[in-house]
Amino acid sequence: MSETQPLTNWGRWGDDDQLGTLHLIDTAARERAAAEVHDAQHVSLARRTRPVPLTTGLGPVGSPAVMPAGVMQAVNFNGVRPLATTDTLVVNTHNAALTHLDAVAHMPVEEHVYPGVPVHAAVTPTGVVHGSADPFGEGIVTRGVLLDLAPEGGSLPADARIGGTDLDTALERAGTTLFAGDAVAVRGGWDINQPLDRPAPGLDLSAVRWLDEHGVSLYIGDISDARPAQFPLPMHQVALARLGLPLVDAADLEALAQLCEVSRRWSFMLVLAPPRITGTTGLVVNPIAVF
Repeated sequence: MSETQPLTNWGRWGDDDQLGTLHLIDTAARERAAAEVHDAQHVSLARRTRPVPLTTGLGPVGSPAVMPAGVMQAVNFNGVRPLATTDTLVVNTHNAALTHLDAVAHMPVEEHVYPGVPVHAAVTPTGVVHGSADPFGEGIVTRGVLLDLAPEGGSLPADARIGGTDLDTALERAGTTLFAGDAVAVRGGWDINQPLDRPAPGLDLSAVRWLDEHGVSLYIGDISDARPAQFPLPMHQVALARLGLPLVDAADLEALAQLCEVSRRWSFMLVLAPPRITGTTGLVVNPIAVF
């Protein structure tokens, strides 16, 4: 796409498409992923989330600073001498305390979700019927590349806005090539689980264009859209809603960055196996990098 053309994949893979840029993960992409495995070391890219009791985990909806907890738990005791103990988990999927994978229906733009389906036709009171996280249940396997924006354990300042040139610099520092169908893990050294009215770094529209031009299939980050928000949101209203680029939000990339530094390798096999729960706007996910 040229600089003057709008960023969109609407219609690229059909008017009813639900996979978006996951179409770019072909056999060659998976073979490149397999070739990255040398000694089978692996590391999780997910946050460790501690549930809070269901009775205390609710927060005032709509507050700029407080949201319901990421995971609320009720432990079920069945009698004095239970045969088994169980628990009920209430998951607030898109909470910044929880690493999660956004489906393309998660964020509408101009009252439509990817690839141009009216939001009222896609998301119903009984579940998502278009653009849900269902396709992720098949599993995602591709080559991943870490783009570390704050190397050696650093962190970005709260007012940092990441553009395409910053991603070029990080890729050059990684000393590897990015192929169409690859996933990128973008580390800013940032804990995004902060009050919503607190500033945070994020990517700008030139970074989204960079992701599109490089054929990135999946984005994993400990940063995403900046705070305070500027509309359209580059990652959620353009990358996700316009390009159909699934986003893994609220990742923890510290262990990955450390392993990359020790091994002097910034590419790896990426494996995601989300639960096969249908009709959702996203799912909790535990991405695994295998070296």
